[in-house]
Amino acid sequence: MDALHPRLLVGGFAECFRFYDAVLPGLIGAVRASGSESGPYAHWDVDGQGALVLFDRNAMAAVAGTSELSAGAPPSQDRSMFVCRVADVDAGLAHCLAHGAAPVAGACDRPEWGPGLRTAHVRDPEGHLIELQSY
Repeated sequence: MDALHPRLLVGGFAECFRFYDAVLPGLIGAVRASGSESGPYAHWDVDGQGALVLFDRNAMAAVAGTSELSAGAPPSQDRSMFVCRVADVDAGLAHCLAHGAAPVAGACDRPEWGPGLRTAHVRDPEGHLIELQSY
């Protein structure tokens, strides 16, 4: 049973699907369990446990009764982040960038956050913040 897993609501489903389908296997060993580029739903697992779900934003808005609201938000600080623990932050960063991620913060050691912690930050095609970390 999947106790917790992130579900990203995306407007550009096909583009986000292609990005995560390309990076998750090499990044965290995730395999696509269901879904396709045509959407509206896809999910990836690691060892049979949910790792990430993509869901079409318009489909969720129809269920939540928010279709008439704007899908965009004014510029603001990030409210969430998808964190991936990886064996090698530098290699993970290169892998994400090679598949179209936008760089945010390069790989660096962050001892003030925790002993031996190394991170890098990128954005997916929709702008979701992703942290790559190892410790």
